[in-house]
Amino acid sequence: MTNSSDAVLSFRPSPKHFLALLTGNLALALGPWFVRIADSGPVSAGFWRLALALPLLGLFAWRSREPLRGYPAKDWWFIVGAGVVFALDLASWHVGIERTKLGNATLFGNSGSVILMVWGLVTMHRRPHLREFAAVAMALGGAGLLLGRSMEIDARTLAGDLFCILAGLFYVVYILLVQNVRERLRPWSLLFWSSLAGCPVMLGTALAMGEPVLAHNWWPLIGLMLASQMVGQGLLVYSLGHFPPLVIGLVLLTQPAVSVLVGWLSFGEVLALPDAIGMALVGTALVLARLGEGKSA
Repeated sequence: MTNSSDAVLSFRPSPKHFLALLTGNLALALGPWFVRIADSGPVSAGFWRLALALPLLGLFAWRSREPLRGYPAKDWWFIVGAGVVFALDLASWHVGIERTKLGNATLFGNSGSVILMVWGLVTMHRRPHLREFAAVAMALGGAGLLLGRSMEIDARTLAGDLFCILAGLFYVVYILLVQNVRERLRPWSLLFWSSLAGCPVMLGTALAMGEPVLAHNWWPLIGLMLASQMVGQGLLVYSLGHFPPLVIGLVLLTQPAVSVLVGWLSFGEVLALPDAIGMALVGTALVLARLGEGKSA
């Protein structure tokens, strides 16, 4: 536990750290576009995102001298569980990406911050502060606006939003599982084993849904792997420890902004005023939730 002045003094980011944080978020924001243009199925694209990254993750773990074996049996359960839940997160999110606007998909896919805040309040058995009440109210109000707009457009679009919210729930479970082993495992080795554990789940789900697994055009899948699994995740892991949660939350909002721009340029997706208000409310809730993480540290 540190006081607020100690916390502020401990953050000394350089321009390269901010560039890494911003670039990582921009790379992650391109993920839904790669999923949408891939000629495999959406869940199959998630399988290739994990599978194609395995050689690079293993190489980075070896170069960083991170051990890939010798963990206690208890840790293996958490690693495998995290990989399975992350695969379910990706499967839900990628199905949602195919059915809703890219901006909605990115925003709801990042809803884990608000959900984690509520989970923390429940486990700590304390009443929420005014800021936390505001975050939940804004998240619910913004989500209601966006879901209502999706219902007006098409039932398929509403289903896409719900799949992306489900992905946010799975991601919370993934984070909680990873927290149990992240102090004992290094990042590249953890990503390697959790990705390997998720591959059979992604492949089995894609086959069960009758999706085409093999692609004719591989560059969108390679781009998805590089943008989301390597550049995006790698730069975020590198930069997150150098910034307070408020800065991370604000930079996080570049993701839906970029996705809205890509959706407009590539697919003609246009935001109406209610969409913009809903996204602003949910985005503000995400920032407040990130700020709450810093207060509870």
